[in-house]
Amino acid sequence: MPNHTSLIDQLYRQGVSRRSFIKFCSLTASLLALPPTMVPAIAKALEKARRPSVIWLSFQECTGCTESITRSHAPTIESLIFDFISLDYHHTLQAASGHAAESAREQAMKDNAGKYLLVVDGSIPLGNPGFSTIAGISNEEMLVESAKNCAAIIAVGTCSAYGGLPHAKPNPTKAVSVADLIKDKPIINIPGCPPIPVVITSVLAHYLTFGTIPELDELARPKMFYGNSIHDRCYRRTFYDQGLFANSFDDEGAKKGWCLYKLGCKGPTTYNACATTKWNEGTSFPIESGSPCIGCSQPNFWDGGGFYDALSQPTENMSNVALGAVAAGAVAGIAVSTISKNAKAKAINNHHTVTVDDME
Repeated sequence: MPNHTSLIDQLYRQGVSRRSFIKFCSLTASLLALPPTMVPAIAKALEKARRPSVIWLSFQECTGCTESITRSHAPTIESLIFDFISLDYHHTLQAASGHAAESAREQAMKDNAGKYLLVVDGSIPLGNPGFSTIAGISNEEMLVESAKNCAAIIAVGTCSAYGGLPHAKPNPTKAVSVADLIKDKPIINIPGCPPIPVVITSVLAHYLTFGTIPELDELARPKMFYGNSIHDRCYRRTFYDQGLFANSFDDEGAKKGWCLYKLGCKGPTTYNACATTKWNEGTSFPIESGSPCIGCSQPNFWDGGGFYDALSQPTENMSNVALGAVAAGAVAGIAVSTISKNAKAKAINNHHTVTVDDME
């Protein structure tokens, strides 16, 4: 599609009605936690928007993040690629291979210097360049080269955001996160193993709509999705407050849907939108399926203790449970504060936004 063609022109050419377009704008506002009064502004912005070039790099990863985004339902991966962005390089999804694939990446960087978005999933090994290469280029070299002239970086998945599984002890490849290497670009972390599909696409939709990155928390995560703990949004929270816990995966408490805290649920210390946005087109999330949260959107979750070991042993007394929740929150707050200082030291600037003018 020519660069001067607007998004709305392309949608109309494909037979998308004005009503369907406004419906999508309403859905976007809802996903971005914006009031209904913002729908006209979103529609106006999208009508004038041009498709940004996107280069997607996959390093030390399991392809789970790509699998996640291909299952996004709002917007769908098809509309995301063909209507909202220009996905110029993604070696898992693109048809080109070999020299043709690398030429596409190089051409996209040249034609859109200073304007393209760089999406990265997977950690970057520093121990040996040969641990992970693409077209004979080490992950580190390709990341530094591709980030040089990008507008912003979206680190998709816990591996690119924090190092993830490859970074777990003893970290044989000396895996690091994107922020460990890139110090001079705005970075948006979308952690999760894998992240929720609509979280990925909604961040891209926000960028396209407003020309800026969304408001971020101390760990450079979008506040609209990572602003609350899973525990605070969980439908089993009332059972926690009553001191009603499942003690095994097949006891009466488990069958009645009681709290999974004693079975290792990390919901109180994990920040994500799983309990509200859910998975599989909003069908369910792990806790609803009877599995405790393993904290996959938090730093170093692989080294944080057993997945089925409780964070601490709660009492059956309601007042003590409430006090325990406050104490746990205080400890989590101290941990997040400490981590945030390290994150900020890695040049994640929450106040650095990329404006539409920067993209022109």
